[in-house]
Amino acid sequence: MAALRYSGLDDTDSEDELPPCWEQRTTKDGWVYYANHTEEKTQWEHPKTGKRKRIAGDLPYGWEQETDENGQVFFVDHINKRTTYLDPRLAFTVDENPTRPTTRQRYDASTTAMEILQGRDFTGKVVVVTGANSGIGFETAKSFALHGAHVILACRNMTRANEAVSRILGEWRKAKVEAMTLDLALLRSVQHFAQAFKAKNVSLHVLVCNAAAFALPWSLTKDGLETTFQVNHLGHFFLVQLLQDVLCCSAPARVVVVSSESHRFTDINDSSGKLDFSRLSPSKSDYWAMLAYNRSKLCNILFSNELHRRLSPRGVTSNAVHPGNMMYSSIHRNWWVYTLLFTLARPFTKSMISDCLVESGHS
Repeated sequence: MAALRYSGLDDTDSEDELPPCWEQRTTKDGWVYYANHTEEKTQWEHPKTGKRKRIAGDLPYGWEQETDENGQVFFVDHINKRTTYLDPRLAFTVDENPTRPTTRQRYDASTTAMEILQGRDFTGKVVVVTGANSGIGFETAKSFALHGAHVILACRNMTRANEAVSRILGEWRKAKVEAMTLDLALLRSVQHFAQAFKAKNVSLHVLVCNAAAFALPWSLTKDGLETTFQVNHLGHFFLVQLLQDVLCCSAPARVVVVSSESHRFTDINDSSGKLDFSRLSPSKSDYWAMLAYNRSKLCNILFSNELHRRLSPRGVTSNAVHPGNMMYSSIHRNWWVYTLLFTLARPFTKSMISDCLVESGHS
């Protein structure tokens, strides 16, 4: 128990708690055996339950298995900068003949992406996250990177993006993470990003369309479109179209579009029930920041649903996700009224760590 606590992995199952003088060990091929220091003997069966066990899953994020000069295996925790000869996966052992669980694992609002991704190895997977230098975009990118994925932070501000990369590398020096320029308010930038990504000749297994603008004053982009609409929807729409062939060639792949429950509080049809294009990119006189945001989020969902219908037969799924009610992040920074509202609501909201886009972890 003391060794497990040292590894940060307490065993809370009292049935499996070892009697005095017993120690739990593992073989190189993942089987658990038990040593009795008093009687100087070892055995495969647990001294209390009589069960045989083996290690389940991969090492937790940040851990690495190495061998010392005497040929003995030890484990390095790069995040907390410590070593131990105890396999940290001992907290996640399974019976030799496991029975099928009777209930499905459940997650709640406090569950973090790191907990959901526990034991999953994304080595060899390529993930792109837009708007990943802060907020849930950063937490999503970090979670994937710490589980072995090659993560690309697609951001407008490269200074902040490079700082985010450094923060991830600070947690695990072997993380494969990089930043690339992507300004969704400029369609030429979206095109350049797609061209630069394709030039890498890598696959694309997960594309998280996370970047968004909220409560912006009315303005037009250089492409002549209302900024909220272009940043939140059209820029991502264009990005997916440009990378669609890469996604299909990388199947199974997934697109995750971050939407919002606020999509319910708007409409983009006119009185006759037909799509009103003037509502998507309104003039200054018809503009209201909250309504523009809601409409862009509705476009996200419609786009994600249609994308899934078209590409799922080719092995590419698409999911629209709601990150959480009044989730506290920096998205409200454009107007002091929203900043005050979000600050007052903060004690009742999800954290960015628990809000991290766990749906994308099941790709």
